[in-house]
Amino acid sequence: MAPSNGSGPMPPPPPIPGSAANGAAPPPPPPGSMRLKKATTRLKRSSHMGNLYRNLKGKVEGVPKRGPGAANGGKKSGGGNSGGGKQQGMADALAEMTKRSTYFIQIEEDVQKYEKSIKELRTSISTFKTADMSELIKFNKHVESILEKLTDETQVLARFEGFPGKKLEALRTASALYSKLESMLNELENCKIEPPLGQLLERVERCFDRIKKEVDSLERTKDEEAKKLKGHNIEFDFQILVRIKEAMVDVSSNCMELALKERRAAKLTANEKSKTKGEAPKKVCSKMLWRAFQFAFRVYTFAGGHDDRADKLTRELAHEIETDPEHQQ
Repeated sequence: MAPSNGSGPMPPPPPIPGSAANGAAPPPPPPGSMRLKKATTRLKRSSHMGNLYRNLKGKVEGVPKRGPGAANGGKKSGGGNSGGGKQQGMADALAEMTKRSTYFIQIEEDVQKYEKSIKELRTSISTFKTADMSELIKFNKHVESILEKLTDETQVLARFEGFPGKKLEALRTASALYSKLESMLNELENCKIEPPLGQLLERVERCFDRIKKEVDSLERTKDEEAKKLKGHNIEFDFQILVRIKEAMVDVSSNCMELALKERRAAKLTANEKSKTKGEAPKKVCSKMLWRAFQFAFRVYTFAGGHDDRADKLTRELAHEIETDPEHQQ
């Protein structure tokens, strides 16, 4: 064989398939799983809130605590015994007796009397579709206005083939849940902010604990719940959870404003009266400042952020606590 004449450079090796050298685009990412639309909110994380809390806790309480302030309650577990053959035998006997009872006769009369309205309801429930929560609640009220007339809803509806029982259950679940969340929101929006601060904080802390428990529980299951409801053509509006958190931040801000107002009043009292007489209310007021700040921090953690107003008030409150002679070292 003749040797190479060296007339030109050796050609480059062929590119490796899928390598960056051949300019091929990376494979497309796998399709994402169904997720809830990201909620919009005016709340944002604070760059100083955590440090403020830790510093003030050390000043006011001395040695900082490492663990969370409250322990989670254990879940109680309990089991029930279900009967076997005895229960079945009892059920069979009751079923036989029912056929001859006035109760059974009343059910048959309901089937005849409400046949038209139940068939119409069967169609309207099956085709119902909404993302509007007010429409959902309105439709559910219409459904209940018909079904509440029945002697035994389960027995009567069982006589109508193809009645969408699971869709009815989803409709009721969604309506009850949204009404409950709406009630929480209304409670927060109408929360009265009035002195004395100590009593106010006791009231709003109880309210906060109750609502936080409900919201935290729902947020653990909301993706699953949304998927179930969507399977029945109900797009549940979980944006209301964000509105609840924003309303809770507003309540916290109102408490901080009242704490600062009472602080100014205590200072005036201390200046106008003798030092001995003015010291006691001033000392009590100092404790309330710290308590109001602690509540604000708990709300901040729960809500996932503060708005501009809450951010400004926490700084003012922290300054009052830091400059308090009682906490100077």
